Amino acid sequence: MSCQVQSNLKNSATGPVRVYKAGESFFEPPGNQHLVSENASATEPASMLAVFIADEGAQLTTLASTSTPATPTKSTPTELVDALNLVFGKQKSNRAVHAKGIVLEGNFIPSPTASTLSKAPHFQKAVPVTIRFSNFAGIPTVSDTDGLANPRGLALKFHLPDGSDSDLVTHSFNGFPAPTADELRQFLIALGTSGPGVAKPTPADKYLAGHPIAKSFLESQQPPPVSYATLTYFGVNSFKFINAQGEEKFGRYRIEPQAGYHFLTPQQITNAAPGYLAEEIRQRVAKSPIRFTFRAQLSEPGDKIDDPSVAWPETRKTIELGFLEITNVVSDSDTAERALLFLPTALPDGIEPADPMIQARGSAYPVSYQRRHQ
Repeated sequence: MSCQVQSNLKNSATGPVRVYKAGESFFEPPGNQHLVSENASATEPASMLAVFIADEGAQLTTLASTSTPATPTKSTPTELVDALNLVFGKQKSNRAVHAKGIVLEGNFIPSPTASTLSKAPHFQKAVPVTIRFSNFAGIPTVSDTDGLANPRGLALKFHLPDGSDSDLVTHSFNGFPAPTADELRQFLIALGTSGPGVAKPTPADKYLAGHPIAKSFLESQQPPPVSYATLTYFGVNSFKFINAQGEEKFGRYRIEPQAGYHFLTPQQITNAAPGYLAEEIRQRVAKSPIRFTFRAQLSEPGDKIDDPSVAWPETRKTIELGFLEITNVVSDSDTAERALLFLPTALPDGIEPADPMIQARGSAYPVSYQRRHQ
């Protein structure tokens, strides 16, 4: 797909506005000129190496370096969040990543087949759910048409009958840029140290040359969607599901829109407001409930259950788990966003983490949460 995209990104009331054009991808092409100009190429390979703007309003030129800091063999939760801050700027009151979003409410209604996979309580009976849609970047004012807004996020908090919660974090790309938390940190550091003025090849150039999966993650994103409700969301981490009979299966979540898959045309992208997605979802849910179909893609022998960067073949069996029905936007979404913490490790009996990345994410998210509440 080839089309021209133009969008504006304003980082704060006093921060600069970036206007750019992108070529065949919705990320800007590599090189120094595109970081501060409108002259993006329509032919060069594309990547997410756009200008990164801090929440305080300054370009992150001070973070640029000609060498990548040494990476320990085991990244701590704090180091992972620091690496995200290196890319997007240290946030004072927002998430380190997926900073821009909207919170809604609804219900999860399990299908009759859900209980055959797991004895988890929300696979037995309907439960209320808190839902958050979001854009990727750790920049709360990123335009919805900006390449940094992809992939989109869908996080869910299932409110279980015993008063506990079970959380699920997904995004709109069937894959992840790195197989482990340590490699994810290396990837983020490479991006964060490749700002304006860094000699070529930059740390990002070097990293992407040796990591084709990370390169594909940056270059293979979809155009801006018509709605948060017209995308499929993938739980790229694998879980072990245990049913009442003790049978175990490994699977990954897939959340499919009943409204179908719809993306903006080039002209619509040009005309779209920076925050069109939140306004669209408000209008959509006010007319009628938004519905998604929940499925689990089941693994077969040889599939990697501990590597979220590798998608399983589409020939793998899926089982229908039920339906997400979104009924309304919460009365004060901004306050709800600040209060919410989604933990991928918050799991009920009948579902267990199978991918070490789940624990890494579950440990890093509270660090970001604590920082935005200081």
